[in-house]
Amino acid sequence: MANTQVGFIGAGVMGEPMAASLLRAGFAVTVCAHSNRDPVERLVAQGAADGGDPAGVARASAFVITCVPDAPQVEEALFGEHGAAGGARPGTIVIDMSTISPVATRAFDQRLRASGLRFLDAPVSGGAARAKTGTLTIMVGANDDDFAAAKPVLEAMGTPNHVGGVGMGEVVKLVNQIIISNTMIANIEALTFAAKAGADIDATLAVIGSATGSNYLLQNWLPQSWLAGSHKPGFMLDLLRKDLAAALDSARAIGVPMPASSLAYQLYTATSGEGHGRDDYTSVAQFYERSAGVQVRKKNT
Repeated sequence: MANTQVGFIGAGVMGEPMAASLLRAGFAVTVCAHSNRDPVERLVAQGAADGGDPAGVARASAFVITCVPDAPQVEEALFGEHGAAGGARPGTIVIDMSTISPVATRAFDQRLRASGLRFLDAPVSGGAARAKTGTLTIMVGANDDDFAAAKPVLEAMGTPNHVGGVGMGEVVKLVNQIIISNTMIANIEALTFAAKAGADIDATLAVIGSATGSNYLLQNWLPQSWLAGSHKPGFMLDLLRKDLAAALDSARAIGVPMPASSLAYQLYTATSGEGHGRDDYTSVAQFYERSAGVQVRKKNT
């Protein structure tokens, strides 16, 4: 699908490298900023066109991708005064790659289809590092025909997984966020306990790595962040907190109790309130370290 026209709205921490991946794959990319123009200028230097605003992006595109923080920003990008829905031709495929509530996603789908447009939700996992290499995990909610049409575009940014109809991409992404938010808390709580009890952290990690408590965050994320003395993003705590809030709202709507996730949300919220919202979500460890009176680190950090 070389030279296929793809619009990208929201060239942020994730959006900029995702749009760059589309350029490398040979797509004709038109972009506009959500809040910061610097990434747009960098993408234009790589060969993208500047659409000016979402409507301008849509006028130039057969596919329009939105990648913005939350549902209100998706609403503005699609249906605002200069929204993409106002500039898109009938049959344009809109792909929302934000992480938002599946309830909002299905409402957007209905409104876009009423205007003759097609829609997929395709949130991603893998962070900025995998966005840069085009190896994101992509969870896609769509009908079969729309998924088939959009698949080559999505494959330029990672591995698309068709998980059901519209809204199910967001459901599966929120499942991931529920797991990582709780797993991070469990890891931090356990390692703080280990340090306070006098255990060697390196030895503990080595043993747990081959035991039933092993998990990706413990073995790959924490040694490069908290245990190395850093809370640089990573994945911003406030973004995870936003995702967890969407999961909790959805759970309430369908009657699913989530007491562990509710507690995790409060811990992340307290940490954000202390000024760490833009830090990596490992910064929640500072509450545990402060309360236990111990600093948890690997050796030689």
